[in-house]
Amino acid sequence: MTDASRRQILKRAVNLAAIGALAFDPPLAASAREQSAPRADTARKIDALLRAAVEAGDLPGVVAMAADDSGPIYEGTFGIRRAPDGEPMTRDTIFRVASMIKPITTAAALQLVERGKLSLDAPVPAIEPALGAPQVLDGFDEHERPRLRPAKRPILLRELLTHTSGFAYRLWDGKAVQYGQALARIPAKERKDLPPTPLMFDPGERWQYGGGIDWVGRLVEFASGEPLDVYFRRHIFDPLGMPDTAFVITAAQQAREASGHRRMPDGSLMAEPRERPMAPRRPLSGGGGIYSTAPDYLTFILTLLNGGVRGGTRILRPETVALMGRNQIGKLEAGRMRTTAPQFSNDVDFFPGTSLKWGFGHMINMQPIPGGRSAGSLTWGGLFNTYYWIDPQKRVAAVFMTQIVPFADPRALSVYGAFERAIYAAI
Repeated sequence: MTDASRRQILKRAVNLAAIGALAFDPPLAASAREQSAPRADTARKIDALLRAAVEAGDLPGVVAMAADDSGPIYEGTFGIRRAPDGEPMTRDTIFRVASMIKPITTAAALQLVERGKLSLDAPVPAIEPALGAPQVLDGFDEHERPRLRPAKRPILLRELLTHTSGFAYRLWDGKAVQYGQALARIPAKERKDLPPTPLMFDPGERWQYGGGIDWVGRLVEFASGEPLDVYFRRHIFDPLGMPDTAFVITAAQQAREASGHRRMPDGSLMAEPRERPMAPRRPLSGGGGIYSTAPDYLTFILTLLNGGVRGGTRILRPETVALMGRNQIGKLEAGRMRTTAPQFSNDVDFFPGTSLKWGFGHMINMQPIPGGRSAGSLTWGGLFNTYYWIDPQKRVAAVFMTQIVPFADPRALSVYGAFERAIYAAI
Protein backbone atom coordinates (compact mmCIF):
# COMPACT_ATOMS: atom_id res chain seq x y z
CA MET A 1 0.00 0.00 0.00
CA THR A 2 1.35 3.44 -0.95
CA ASP A 3 1.83 6.30 1.53
CA ALA A 4 -0.85 8.25 -0.35
CA SER A 5 -3.32 5.38 0.08
CA ARG A 6 -2.58 5.20 3.78
CA ARG A 7 -3.18 8.92 4.14
CA GLN A 8 -6.51 8.60 2.36
CA ILE A 9 -7.58 5.76 4.66
CA LEU A 10 -6.55 7.69 7.75
CA LYS A 11 -8.39 10.82 6.60
CA ARG A 12 -11.53 8.79 5.91
CA ALA A 13 -11.28 7.13 9.35
CA VAL A 14 -10.73 10.49 11.03
CA ASN A 15 -13.86 11.91 9.43
CA LEU A 16 -15.94 8.83 10.24
CA ALA A 17 -14.68 8.83 13.83
CA ALA A 18 -15.52 12.50 14.25
CA ILE A 19 -19.07 11.76 13.07
CA GLY A 20 -19.20 8.64 15.26
CA ALA A 21 -18.22 10.62 18.35
CA LEU A 22 -21.31 12.76 17.92
CA ALA A 23 -23.64 9.98 16.77
CA PHE A 24 -22.83 7.30 19.31
CA ASP A 25 -24.20 9.08 22.36
CA PRO A 26 -25.93 12.30 21.27
CA PRO A 27 -26.84 13.63 24.76
CA LEU A 28 -23.33 13.41 26.19
CA ALA A 29 -21.56 14.43 22.99
CA ALA A 30 -23.87 17.37 22.57
CA SER A 31 -23.39 18.46 26.16
CA ALA A 32 -19.66 18.64 25.53
CA ARG A 33 -20.19 20.74 22.38
CA GLU A 34 -23.00 22.98 23.68
CA GLN A 35 -21.04 24.49 26.55
CA SER A 36 -20.00 28.14 26.74
CA ALA A 37 -18.25 29.79 23.81
CA PRO A 38 -14.75 29.23 25.30
CA ARG A 39 -15.47 25.54 25.67
CA ALA A 40 -16.87 25.28 22.16
CA ASP A 41 -13.71 26.96 20.90
CA THR A 42 -11.64 24.53 22.99
CA ALA A 43 -13.45 21.59 21.37
CA ARG A 44 -12.62 22.89 17.90
CA LYS A 45 -8.97 23.43 18.80
CA ILE A 46 -8.56 19.99 20.36
CA ASP A 47 -10.37 18.37 17.45
CA ALA A 48 -7.86 20.01 15.15
CA LEU A 49 -4.78 18.96 17.12
CA LEU A 50 -5.93 15.34 17.52
CA ARG A 51 -6.91 15.13 13.87
CA ALA A 52 -3.50 16.48 12.87
CA ALA A 53 -1.74 14.02 15.19
CA VAL A 54 -3.50 11.08 13.56
CA GLU A 55 -2.84 12.35 10.05
CA ALA A 56 0.86 12.86 10.91
CA GLY A 57 1.18 9.28 12.21
CA ASP A 58 1.80 10.38 15.80
CA LEU A 59 -1.13 8.20 16.90
CA PRO A 60 -3.07 5.42 15.15
CA GLY A 61 -6.21 6.60 16.90
CA VAL A 62 -7.20 8.25 20.15
CA VAL A 63 -10.12 8.77 22.51
CA ALA A 64 -9.72 11.81 24.78
CA MET A 65 -12.14 13.11 27.41
CA ALA A 66 -12.09 15.73 30.14
CA ALA A 67 -14.68 16.93 32.66
CA ASP A 68 -15.05 19.12 35.70
CA ASP A 69 -17.72 19.69 38.34
CA SER A 70 -20.00 21.37 35.80
CA GLY A 71 -19.87 18.50 33.33
CA PRO A 72 -17.96 17.56 30.16
CA ILE A 73 -15.24 19.90 28.93
CA TYR A 74 -14.21 17.85 25.92
CA GLU A 75 -14.84 14.53 24.21
CA GLY A 76 -13.24 13.45 20.95
CA THR A 77 -12.49 10.29 18.97
CA PHE A 78 -10.11 10.26 16.01
CA GLY A 79 -8.30 7.76 13.85
CA ILE A 80 -8.67 4.02 13.68
CA ARG A 81 -8.49 1.07 16.00
CA ARG A 82 -5.96 -0.76 13.87
CA ALA A 83 -3.56 0.70 11.31
CA PRO A 84 -3.63 1.01 8.40
CA ASP A 85 -7.28 0.25 7.56
CA GLY A 86 -9.13 -0.73 10.72
CA GLU A 87 -12.49 0.40 12.03
CA PRO A 88 -12.80 4.01 13.20
CA MET A 89 -12.27 4.79 16.86
CA THR A 90 -15.48 5.23 18.86
CA ARG A 91 -16.00 6.45 22.41
CA ASP A 92 -16.70 2.85 23.50
CA THR A 93 -13.46 1.44 22.06
CA ILE A 94 -11.88 -1.08 24.42
CA PHE A 95 -8.26 -0.42 25.45
CA ARG A 96 -5.69 -2.37 27.39
CA VAL A 97 -4.97 0.07 30.21
CA ALA A 98 -2.31 -2.03 32.00
CA SER A 99 -1.02 -0.16 35.07
CA MET A 100 -4.04 2.13 35.17
CA ILE A 101 -5.53 -0.74 37.18
CA LYS A 102 -3.28 0.31 40.08
CA PRO A 103 -5.54 3.11 41.40
CA ILE A 104 -8.48 0.68 41.18
CA THR A 105 -6.64 -1.97 43.19
CA THR A 106 -5.59 0.74 45.63
CA ALA A 107 -9.21 1.83 46.05
CA ALA A 108 -10.23 -1.78 46.69
CA ALA A 109 -7.56 -2.21 49.36
CA LEU A 110 -8.54 1.06 51.03
CA GLN A 111 -12.17 -0.08 51.11
CA LEU A 112 -10.96 -3.05 53.14
CA VAL A 113 -8.90 -0.75 55.37
CA GLU A 114 -12.10 1.21 56.04
CA ARG A 115 -13.82 -2.05 57.00
CA GLY A 116 -11.00 -3.07 59.34
CA LYS A 117 -9.99 -6.09 57.23
CA LEU A 118 -6.59 -4.65 56.26
CA SER A 119 -4.26 -2.18 57.97
CA LEU A 120 -1.99 0.38 56.38
CA ASP A 121 0.62 0.23 59.14
CA ALA A 122 0.68 -3.36 60.37
CA PRO A 123 2.82 -6.07 58.72
CA VAL A 124 0.88 -7.43 55.76
CA PRO A 125 -0.68 -10.89 56.12
CA ALA A 126 1.90 -13.58 55.45
CA ILE A 127 -0.03 -15.18 52.60
CA GLU A 128 3.26 -16.23 50.94
CA PRO A 129 6.94 -16.24 52.02
CA ALA A 130 7.64 -13.29 49.71
CA LEU A 131 5.45 -11.19 52.02
CA GLY A 132 5.79 -13.03 55.33
CA ALA A 133 9.55 -13.62 55.25
CA PRO A 134 10.90 -11.24 52.58
CA GLN A 135 14.50 -11.51 51.45
CA VAL A 136 16.61 -8.66 50.10
CA LEU A 137 19.06 -9.01 47.22
CA ASP A 138 22.42 -8.05 48.71
CA GLY A 139 24.57 -8.38 45.61
CA PHE A 140 26.23 -11.30 43.83
CA ASP A 141 29.21 -13.51 44.69
CA GLU A 142 32.24 -14.20 42.52
CA HIS A 143 30.27 -16.89 40.67
CA GLU A 144 27.45 -14.39 39.98
CA ARG A 145 25.11 -16.22 42.33
CA PRO A 146 22.75 -13.93 44.25
CA ARG A 147 23.40 -13.13 47.91
CA LEU A 148 20.19 -12.80 49.90
CA ARG A 149 19.48 -11.72 53.48
CA PRO A 150 16.30 -11.30 55.52
CA ALA A 151 14.69 -7.89 55.29
CA LYS A 152 15.37 -5.62 58.26
CA ARG A 153 11.67 -5.05 58.86
CA PRO A 154 8.27 -6.40 57.76
CA ILE A 155 6.47 -5.05 54.73
CA LEU A 156 3.54 -2.69 55.36
CA LEU A 157 0.52 -2.23 53.12
CA ARG A 158 1.33 1.47 52.75
CA GLU A 159 4.72 0.48 51.31
CA LEU A 160 3.15 -1.85 48.77
CA LEU A 161 0.77 0.95 47.76
CA THR A 162 3.53 3.56 47.38
CA HIS A 163 6.26 1.51 45.63
CA THR A 164 8.54 1.69 48.66
CA SER A 165 8.32 -2.00 49.64
CA GLY A 166 11.44 -3.10 47.74
CA PHE A 167 9.62 -5.03 45.01
CA ALA A 168 10.75 -3.88 41.56
CA TYR A 169 9.79 -4.58 37.97
CA ARG A 170 12.59 -5.96 35.82
CA LEU A 171 11.55 -3.54 33.10
CA TRP A 172 12.97 -0.66 35.15
CA ASP A 173 15.55 -2.24 37.47
CA GLY A 174 18.91 -3.60 36.31
CA LYS A 175 19.53 -5.53 39.54
CA ALA A 176 16.21 -7.31 39.14
CA VAL A 177 17.18 -8.25 35.58
CA GLN A 178 20.54 -9.58 36.80
CA TYR A 179 18.79 -11.60 39.51
CA GLY A 180 16.45 -13.19 36.96
CA GLN A 181 19.40 -14.12 34.75
CA ALA A 182 21.30 -15.60 37.71
CA LEU A 183 18.25 -17.56 38.80
CA ALA A 184 17.95 -19.15 35.37
CA ARG A 185 21.53 -20.48 35.63
CA ILE A 186 21.01 -22.17 39.00
CA PRO A 187 20.05 -25.88 38.98
CA ALA A 188 16.35 -26.47 39.47
CA LYS A 189 16.84 -28.32 42.78
CA GLU A 190 18.57 -25.27 44.29
CA ARG A 191 16.38 -22.73 42.58
CA LYS A 192 13.25 -23.82 44.43
CA ASP A 193 14.68 -22.43 47.68
CA LEU A 194 15.18 -18.95 46.19
CA PRO A 195 12.43 -16.33 45.90
CA PRO A 196 11.31 -15.53 42.35
CA THR A 197 11.04 -11.86 43.29
CA PRO A 198 13.25 -10.73 46.19
CA LEU A 199 13.28 -7.17 47.44
CA MET A 200 15.81 -4.83 45.86
CA PHE A 201 16.09 -2.84 49.11
CA ASP A 202 14.67 -2.87 52.64
CA PRO A 203 11.05 -1.74 52.97
CA GLY A 204 10.64 2.00 53.28
CA GLU A 205 14.18 2.95 52.24
CA ARG A 206 13.64 3.98 48.60
CA TRP A 207 11.04 4.55 45.91
CA GLN A 208 11.15 2.12 42.97
CA TYR A 209 8.22 1.46 40.69
CA GLY A 210 7.44 -2.22 40.95
CA GLY A 211 5.14 -5.08 41.75
CA GLY A 212 3.94 -4.00 45.18
CA ILE A 213 0.39 -3.39 43.98
CA ASP A 214 0.41 -6.76 42.19
CA TRP A 215 0.71 -8.19 45.71
CA VAL A 216 -2.03 -5.85 46.96
CA GLY A 217 -4.41 -7.61 44.58
CA ARG A 218 -3.60 -10.88 46.34
CA LEU A 219 -4.23 -9.22 49.71
CA VAL A 220 -7.62 -7.94 48.52
CA GLU A 221 -8.58 -11.50 47.62
CA PHE A 222 -7.32 -12.81 50.98
CA ALA A 223 -9.04 -10.15 53.09
CA SER A 224 -12.33 -10.17 51.20
CA GLY A 225 -12.62 -13.87 50.43
CA GLU A 226 -13.50 -13.01 46.81
CA PRO A 227 -11.54 -13.39 43.57
CA LEU A 228 -10.18 -10.03 42.48
CA ASP A 229 -12.38 -9.74 39.40
CA VAL A 230 -15.48 -10.53 41.46
CA TYR A 231 -14.48 -8.02 44.14
CA PHE A 232 -13.89 -5.25 41.59
CA ARG A 233 -17.20 -5.93 39.89
CA ARG A 234 -19.25 -6.03 43.11
CA HIS A 235 -17.65 -3.14 44.95
CA ILE A 236 -16.44 -0.73 42.25
CA PHE A 237 -17.46 -1.42 38.66
CA ASP A 238 -21.16 -2.28 39.04
CA PRO A 239 -21.87 0.41 41.67
CA LEU A 240 -20.27 3.09 39.48
CA GLY A 241 -21.65 1.81 36.16
CA MET A 242 -18.42 0.73 34.47
CA PRO A 243 -19.62 -2.14 32.24
CA ASP A 244 -16.58 -2.26 29.96
CA THR A 245 -13.84 -2.56 32.61
CA ALA A 246 -12.77 -6.16 33.19
CA PHE A 247 -9.94 -8.69 33.15
CA VAL A 248 -11.78 -10.75 30.52
CA ILE A 249 -13.81 -9.17 27.72
CA THR A 250 -16.68 -10.72 25.80
CA ALA A 251 -16.74 -11.43 22.07
CA ALA A 252 -18.82 -8.27 21.56
CA GLN A 253 -16.27 -6.23 23.48
CA GLN A 254 -13.40 -7.81 21.54
CA ALA A 255 -15.04 -6.50 18.37
CA ARG A 256 -14.59 -2.99 19.82
CA GLU A 257 -10.99 -3.49 20.96
CA ALA A 258 -8.15 -1.32 19.65
CA SER A 259 -5.04 -3.16 18.48
CA GLY A 260 -1.62 -2.52 19.90
CA HIS A 261 0.87 -0.67 17.70
CA ARG A 262 4.66 -0.51 17.84
CA ARG A 263 6.63 2.64 17.14
CA MET A 264 9.25 1.67 14.59
CA PRO A 265 12.76 3.16 14.35
CA ASP A 266 11.67 5.40 11.46
CA GLY A 267 8.80 6.78 13.55
CA SER A 268 6.05 4.89 11.76
CA LEU A 269 3.49 2.72 13.53
CA MET A 270 3.05 -0.99 12.89
CA ALA A 271 0.03 -2.89 14.19
CA GLU A 272 0.97 -5.85 16.37
CA PRO A 273 -0.71 -9.26 16.00
CA ARG A 274 -4.23 -9.33 17.34
CA GLU A 275 -4.70 -10.81 20.78
CA ARG A 276 -6.03 -14.33 21.02
CA PRO A 277 -8.90 -14.62 23.51
CA MET A 278 -7.77 -16.54 26.56
CA ALA A 279 -8.57 -16.81 30.23
CA PRO A 280 -6.26 -14.73 32.43
CA ARG A 281 -3.69 -16.43 34.59
CA ARG A 282 -4.74 -16.76 38.20
CA PRO A 283 -4.18 -15.35 40.67
CA LEU A 284 -5.12 -12.15 38.91
CA SER A 285 -2.71 -9.23 39.13
CA GLY A 286 -3.61 -6.05 40.95
CA GLY A 287 -0.96 -4.26 38.91
CA GLY A 288 -1.94 -4.89 35.28
CA GLY A 289 -3.91 -6.90 32.77
CA ILE A 290 -7.22 -5.07 32.69
CA TYR A 291 -9.33 -3.56 29.88
CA SER A 292 -11.39 -0.39 29.98
CA THR A 293 -12.87 2.44 27.93
CA ALA A 294 -12.39 6.17 28.21
CA PRO A 295 -15.95 6.74 29.57
CA ASP A 296 -15.56 3.99 32.17
CA TYR A 297 -12.20 5.23 33.39
CA LEU A 298 -13.34 8.85 33.43
CA THR A 299 -16.24 7.75 35.64
CA PHE A 300 -13.77 6.19 38.08
CA ILE A 301 -11.47 9.21 38.34
CA LEU A 302 -14.40 11.63 38.57
CA THR A 303 -15.55 9.56 41.55
CA LEU A 304 -12.19 10.18 43.20
CA LEU A 305 -12.30 13.87 42.26
CA ASN A 306 -15.70 14.02 44.01
CA GLY A 307 -14.40 12.53 47.26
CA GLY A 308 -15.38 8.92 46.58
CA VAL A 309 -19.01 9.39 45.53
CA ARG A 310 -20.59 9.41 42.07
CA GLY A 311 -24.29 9.63 41.23
CA GLY A 312 -25.25 8.99 44.82
CA THR A 313 -23.03 5.90 45.10
CA ARG A 314 -20.14 6.08 47.56
CA ILE A 315 -17.19 3.71 47.19
CA LEU A 316 -14.75 5.41 49.60
CA ARG A 317 -14.95 7.90 52.43
CA PRO A 318 -13.79 11.43 51.58
CA GLU A 319 -10.98 11.25 54.14
CA THR A 320 -9.72 8.06 52.50
CA VAL A 321 -9.73 9.69 49.05
CA ALA A 322 -7.81 12.61 50.55
CA LEU A 323 -5.12 10.16 51.70
CA MET A 324 -4.81 8.85 48.15
CA GLY A 325 -3.87 12.33 46.97
CA ARG A 326 -1.44 13.18 49.76
CA ASN A 327 2.34 12.68 49.67
CA GLN A 328 2.87 9.31 51.37
CA ILE A 329 6.64 8.93 50.81
CA GLY A 330 8.04 11.89 52.73
CA LYS A 331 11.38 13.16 51.41
CA LEU A 332 11.77 10.40 48.84
CA GLU A 333 11.39 11.35 45.19
CA ALA A 334 9.29 9.32 42.75
CA GLY A 335 8.31 8.94 39.14
CA ARG A 336 11.64 8.64 37.33
CA MET A 337 12.48 5.27 35.78
CA ARG A 338 15.33 4.11 33.56
CA THR A 339 14.33 1.34 31.18
CA THR A 340 16.12 -1.99 30.90
CA ALA A 341 14.09 -2.99 27.80
CA PRO A 342 13.67 -0.16 25.28
CA GLN A 343 11.39 -2.34 23.17
CA PHE A 344 8.77 -2.05 25.92
CA SER A 345 9.43 1.32 27.55
CA ASN A 346 11.40 4.48 27.09
CA ASP A 347 13.02 6.14 30.08
CA VAL A 348 10.31 7.85 32.11
CA ASP A 349 10.40 11.41 33.47
CA PHE A 350 7.11 13.07 32.65
CA PHE A 351 7.94 16.39 34.33
CA PRO A 352 11.70 17.09 34.27
CA GLY A 353 12.79 19.41 37.06
CA THR A 354 9.56 18.92 39.02
CA SER A 355 9.46 17.29 42.46
CA LEU A 356 7.37 14.13 42.19
CA LYS A 357 5.86 12.20 45.08
CA TRP A 358 3.57 9.21 45.43
CA GLY A 359 0.24 9.01 47.19
CA PHE A 360 -1.89 5.88 47.35
CA GLY A 361 -2.28 4.84 43.71
CA HIS A 362 -1.04 8.00 42.00
CA MET A 363 2.04 10.07 41.20
CA ILE A 364 1.79 13.67 42.46
CA ASN A 365 3.49 16.71 40.92
CA MET A 366 4.46 19.06 43.72
CA GLN A 367 4.76 22.15 41.52
CA PRO A 368 2.32 23.39 38.87
CA ILE A 369 3.00 22.39 35.27
CA PRO A 370 3.27 25.47 33.00
CA GLY A 371 0.05 25.84 31.04
CA GLY A 372 -1.34 22.67 32.61
CA ARG A 373 -2.26 20.89 35.79
CA SER A 374 -2.01 22.42 39.27
CA ALA A 375 0.43 21.46 41.98
CA GLY A 376 -0.91 18.45 43.83
CA SER A 377 -2.47 16.85 40.76
CA LEU A 378 -2.59 13.06 40.51
CA THR A 379 -1.64 10.91 37.54
CA TRP A 380 -0.31 7.71 36.08
CA GLY A 381 -0.56 5.70 32.89
CA GLY A 382 -0.48 2.29 31.27
CA LEU A 383 2.17 0.51 29.22
CA PHE A 384 0.30 1.12 25.93
CA ASN A 385 0.37 4.91 26.38
CA THR A 386 -2.96 5.36 28.10
CA TYR A 387 -2.95 8.21 30.65
CA TYR A 388 -5.13 10.09 33.12
CA TRP A 389 -4.86 13.01 35.49
CA ILE A 390 -6.95 14.39 38.36
CA ASP A 391 -6.56 18.05 39.40
CA PRO A 392 -8.24 18.52 42.80
CA GLN A 393 -7.44 22.25 42.86
CA LYS A 394 -8.99 23.18 39.51
CA ARG A 395 -11.51 20.32 39.73
CA VAL A 396 -10.59 18.70 36.41
CA ALA A 397 -10.18 15.03 35.44
CA ALA A 398 -9.16 13.70 32.04
CA VAL A 399 -8.26 10.51 30.16
CA PHE A 400 -6.22 10.02 27.00
CA MET A 401 -6.37 6.60 25.35
CA THR A 402 -4.27 5.20 22.51
CA GLN A 403 -2.40 1.88 21.99
CA ILE A 404 1.32 2.23 21.32
CA VAL A 405 4.49 0.66 22.67
CA PRO A 406 7.06 1.46 23.92
CA PHE A 407 5.65 3.25 26.99
CA ALA A 408 6.28 7.00 27.35
CA ASP A 409 6.30 7.36 23.57
CA PRO A 410 7.60 10.91 22.91
CA ARG A 411 5.15 11.62 20.10
CA ALA A 412 2.15 10.35 22.07
CA LEU A 413 3.27 12.36 25.11
CA SER A 414 3.60 15.47 22.98
CA VAL A 415 -0.01 15.14 21.82
CA TYR A 416 -1.15 14.35 25.37
CA GLY A 417 0.61 17.47 26.64
CA ALA A 418 -0.99 19.63 23.94
CA PHE A 419 -4.40 18.17 24.86
CA GLU A 420 -3.81 19.06 28.51
CA ARG A 421 -2.74 22.63 27.74
CA ALA A 422 -5.82 23.14 25.56
CA ILE A 423 -8.10 21.94 28.37
CA TYR A 424 -6.57 24.41 30.83
CA ALA A 425 -6.77 27.24 28.30
CA ALA A 426 -10.54 26.77 28.46
CA ILE A 427 -10.88 26.83 32.25
